[in-house]
Amino acid sequence: MARSNKNLSVYDRKTIPNAKTLRFGIVVSEWNPEITENLYKGAEAALLDCGAIPGNILRWNVPGSFELTFGCKKMIQQNNPDAVIAMGSVIRGETKHFDFVCSATAQGIKDLNVISDTPVIFCVLTDDNLQQAKDRSGGKFGNKGTEAAIAAIKMALL
Repeated sequence: MARSNKNLSVYDRKTIPNAKTLRFGIVVSEWNPEITENLYKGAEAALLDCGAIPGNILRWNVPGSFELTFGCKKMIQQNNPDAVIAMGSVIRGETKHFDFVCSATAQGIKDLNVISDTPVIFCVLTDDNLQQAKDRSGGKFGNKGTEAAIAAIKMALL
């Protein structure tokens, strides 16, 4: 593990630009909802803490992580947000399905960042087991949703 026992979700609000004028899209996978709902809550709380207006945070749900790329693309086309956060959770199973979904999702989000002027933040947990996902969605390693929100603010103003 690259960041053993470190909570990376703690941020200094004074160093984060004010998000009052920004519009955010958050596309959330419905698969592993215990995890993705916690990611969403972390992101929403951080955006609001940094000045985002509740009405400027738009949420869409998609069936799974594989569908995040299309959901983010449509969010950009239809709502023109300043940044989009793609949230999902893929937990390794007994087949290679995990590898295909993780790879396709990462590549899809990367492709959106290459072809679009709207930053798309990758907030997809790719864990070996449920406990690792819990640890990264509000557990001992913080909340990757919080980290994604801070990244979205910074990238929107880049």
